[in-house]
Amino acid sequence: MRLELLAEPYAVCTAPHPLVPGPGALAAVLRDADGYTWVGPEAEAPQGATCRGGWRVLAVEGPLDFGLTGVLAALTAPLAEAGVPVFVLSTWSTDFLLVPGVQLEAARVALTAAGHELTRPR
Repeated sequence: MRLELLAEPYAVCTAPHPLVPGPGALAAVLRDADGYTWVGPEAEAPQGATCRGGWRVLAVEGPLDFGLTGVLAALTAPLAEAGVPVFVLSTWSTDFLLVPGVQLEAARVALTAAGHELTRPR
């Protein structure tokens, strides 16, 4: 598979109240029984939320058909073997893997060794 590295670092944040993403860049808000999770560009992280920044985003070239199986397994297995944590988001058209920026090179090595191609930001 082909993955594109997005240019900017991302953050994953949590808060007990709704968090609203800004316009433009990839962003997501999820709610579960424990509160809200916000994912977006680190520079836009919501004030007052608990955040962990420094994530880098690898976007799977899409669109991906809903009938495909094993896409995430093919991408996360080599990362797991290399000891690289991953936070995954899926949209209607594709998947996004967030990896810690300090382990980006290890992720690149693991994914290319598994036959995947990474491209740099445009």
